[in-house]
Amino acid sequence: MVARVPAGPQGEETDKVKIASIVRAGEPGVRIGLGIAGGKVVDVAAAATALSGPSILNAVAGSVKSFLQAGPVALDAARDLLAQVDAGHGGDAAADYILDESRVRFLPPVPDPGKFLCVGKNYRDHLEELKRTDLIKELPNEPTCFVKLNGVLCSQDAEVARPEGITTFDYEPALAFVTGKPGYRSAKADATDHVVGITIFNDLTAREIQKREVVSGTKFWMSKNMPNFGPVGPYIVTKDDYADMNDLWISCSVNGEQRTRFNTGGQIYRAPDIIEHFSRYMPLQAGDVFATGSAGGVAVGHANAAELFMKPGDKVEASLEGLVTLRTRIV
Repeated sequence: MVARVPAGPQGEETDKVKIASIVRAGEPGVRIGLGIAGGKVVDVAAAATALSGPSILNAVAGSVKSFLQAGPVALDAARDLLAQVDAGHGGDAAADYILDESRVRFLPPVPDPGKFLCVGKNYRDHLEELKRTDLIKELPNEPTCFVKLNGVLCSQDAEVARPEGITTFDYEPALAFVTGKPGYRSAKADATDHVVGITIFNDLTAREIQKREVVSGTKFWMSKNMPNFGPVGPYIVTKDDYADMNDLWISCSVNGEQRTRFNTGGQIYRAPDIIEHFSRYMPLQAGDVFATGSAGGVAVGHANAAELFMKPGDKVEASLEGLVTLRTRIV
C-alpha cells in the first residue's frame, strides 16, 4: 500500500510524494521513481503507461527537473497515479512498475540542478568548532555559500573513494531544500512558496585541503568537490510529508555509531532568509538545490578527531529522521 498521511482537520488523506531519479537494472535511461512503503519504488513512466495512458507524466517521466518545471499539475498527476497504485489498479502488470529499491540505481534526485548552493556557517556551534580548528577566518553577517559541482553528486549506496593522501576525511549532514518554481527578488514572506520539498545531503570534506583554502583565501572548491563528495537523496520529500522544515532532526552514523544529531531549528539562516538573499541577484529555477549547513559535532570538532575521520571500509548513514536515510560506503 502507498503510505498516506492525514492532511487537515477534516481527516482527508493526501498521498505522500517522494521523488527520485532512478535507473532500472539492465535498462538504459533515467526515470522518475516515486517511493512508497515497504522499500518499494514506482517507475512513473511504466505505471503511467499501464494505468493512465498518455498524460503529463509521460512527457516528463525521464527528468525530475522537467517534472518540477511542469509545476503543480505534474505533482497532482503523481498523487493521482499513487492513488491508482494504492487501489491495486493494474493487476499483474504492477510487477513491471512497482519495484524493490534493490532493483534500481538511485541518482541524485535532481542530477542536473541549475544551482547546488551550500550555505555554510549556519549553526552557531559549528561556527565555534570551525573557528577553534582554524577552518574559518571571518564571521558572516549574511548567508554565504559555496558551490557543489554537479559532477561530484551521487546518491544511495554510492561508493566514495577516500582520495590518496587525504587523512582528514569528514562528514557534514545537512538539510537540503529543492525549489519547485522560478523566482527573482523573492520576498521573505513568499519565499517558502518556491520550496517543493527537502532531502538529506552529506557534504563530504577533505579538511586538510579546506584549511589550505582558508589560508589562501579561496572558497571551498577542491576540498568539497572531489569525486563523489556530494551524496544526496535518494528522495525529495514533498511538503505533504513534513509539518515544519525548521523542526526536523538530522543524524549521522558511521558503522552504526551515532556521530552527530541536531535539530534544524538551530539554523541561523532559514529557507526564507536564504531564498530572499540569493534571489536578489540570482534568478531561481525549478530544480535548484540549497543545502543549509551542518551543526556542530562533525569529526574535526572533537579532540579525538583522528579516530573519527572516515576511512576505507566505513559505512556512513545520514538521516532526516523519519523521512529519508542516505547510505554511503567509503572505499
